[in-house]
Order: sequence, then C-alpha cells, then structure tokens
Amino acid sequence: LPYVPQVPSMALLGKVTASTFALERPRCVFDGHADASDAVWVAVAFANASAAFRNPLSRADVPPYKQLHVARSYMTLETAAAAYSCSAPSLAVLRVGDDTACRDQGRQDPCNGPLPSPGPYRVKFLLMGCRGPKAETRWSEPILLRRALSPSTIDPAPAGRGSAVVVIASILASLAAVLATAVLGALGAKVWGSLCHQDLGTDAFIRRSYRTHHIPPALPQPLRPPGCGCSPPGRCRSSPQPPAPC
Repeated sequence: LPYVPQVPSMALLGKVTASTFALERPRCVFDGHADASDAVWVAVAFANASAAFRNPLSRADVPPYKQLHVARSYMTLETAAAAYSCSAPSLAVLRVGDDTACRDQGRQDPCNGPLPSPGPYRVKFLLMGCRGPKAETRWSEPILLRRALSPSTIDPAPAGRGSAVVVIASILASLAAVLATAVLGALGAKVWGSLCHQDLGTDAFIRRSYRTHHIPPALPQPLRPPGCGCSPPGRCRSSPQPPAPC
C-alpha cells in the first residue's frame, strides 16, 4: 500500500522521547483488504535492519519484543482491523514503546515495551489474517529518539543567556536598592517626627511651668484726675510737673 507511516506533524507533548515515539493512526488504508477477523500490527525495526525484515507467515511467527537486540526487529500493537476503517472513531495517534510493565515479564505475548536506544527506527503497518500477511504499508522514514544527557554535561549557564541574565539581575538589584532606601527613609522620617513631637511637648510643659499663677501681673496705675490740692502736699510739690493753678 502507498501509505507511509509518520510521526504527527501537529504539536504534541512527548511526541518523541528517549524511549517512545508517536505515530499517526492510519484510517481508510486497509478498507477493501481486511475482513472482520483480521488484525493490524506495527512492525518496528532498526533503520539499518528494515530491509532484512521478513513478514511472519502466522501469528505464532511474530517476532517478540524481547528479541529486539538479536533479531533487530519486532512486532507490536496488535489491533483489530476494524479500528482502522473509515467508519471507526478517529483516534489521533499511536505510541510505540509506551508499555513499561511488559518489559520485565517472561510472557510470549506481543509487548509494546520501551525502545532501548535512540535508534533510528523504521516502522510499517502490516495486515494479517488467519492465513498470514494480506497487505502492508511502506516503511517510514528513520525516526531518531531523543538522547538523555548526563547531569555533568548540562551547562548551568547556557551560552547566549549570560548577558541577559546579568542585565535582569542588575535591574532587580537596582529596584531592590531603591525600594530599601524608600522604606528606610519613610521609617526615619516617622521616627524623627515622633522625637520632634516629644521635644515640643516637653518644651511646652517647661515653659508653662514658669508661668506660675502666684505672681500677679503688675496692675495698671490709675490716672490722677486734674485737681487743686494734693495730699500730702509735699508729694504734690515734688511732682515733676507743676500743679495746675486753682
């Protein structure tokens, strides 16, 4: 069949990881070739071993996952052919290498275990009936998995970001200094104002304490009305101004 499997082109979280990859789910590819009892398999092989892969003649001859290191290929994800028909509900992707539980089991059943190395790998879909293979797609392009990095090789300060980090750190430090200065200034003003209020209160109290009520103010001298006589006469004569004539 002319269909070529491929990794989805849409944005997808974990589309390719260090041990798995996603595949677009083919639809309408096997219509006209499949019966109700047929199954579709995914054949996985190292890219340099795909040309040597031979389709199994029966389900009993399907290469298992546990022999991947020896046979360089295996088959997985056995699914009823009806799931790939045009009338089947659309399921966006399949994931190869997603079953971590079957890796440690000694069963002979097909396993979709994690891929052991970055590859690259090639995959194809194979339609099998009771009497063996009935149809198959082309091999995919090589699919290279991600490589896990050693913690010792990770640069804590990636190149190209050093200057930006320094600028951001300088701006944050300047803002922190301005904020600290403003806070200290506000606190200092508040404390100084409190001290000034205390000083004024004490000074006012001291000044008020000298204004005692037992010292009466000087009373104004009454004006003498103009008259002819003085009593005693001597004091009248000693007045700096002569008495008015009678």
